[in-house]
Amino acid sequence: MKQENRIGYIMEKFPDAQRENLIPILQEIQEKEGYLSRQTVADIGRYLNLPASKIYGVATFYNQFRFKPVGKYHIQVCRGTACHVKGSAAVLNTLQQELKIQPGQTTRDGLFSLEVLACIGACGLAPVIAVNGEFYAGVQTGQVRKILKEYRNQEK
Repeated sequence: MKQENRIGYIMEKFPDAQRENLIPILQEIQEKEGYLSRQTVADIGRYLNLPASKIYGVATFYNQFRFKPVGKYHIQVCRGTACHVKGSAAVLNTLQQELKIQPGQTTRDGLFSLEVLACIGACGLAPVIAVNGEFYAGVQTGQVRKILKEYRNQEK
């Protein structure tokens, strides 16, 4: 079966792939490409002989999968209990105001994207945000501008 060149190198890791390989394939592609495009879902469907609806059904069940590209700097805000109690709602609100986007969106320049997580797994650091996997502990609203400025300065 002919594979699309864009994801062929990933599919080669799963030479006799079946339905049970779907999640590892989705994870691998998202790790490499940043998200799952419509074309990628169609390509996976052809490779695994599955309808796109089945693939979307699996991928939408797990909140780890994205269907839109994220910004160069992907900001994740924890809204777990510890972070909530320590003020993560205000941090999220400040990020939304500063970036002029809502969770699930990317800034027009493609620099920042924003995601809310139920728990980031760093309760002792609450409230916590992560930017491309780098954790910021005890974040208060006054620090948000400084954090964003650090990343904007990297672009100059």
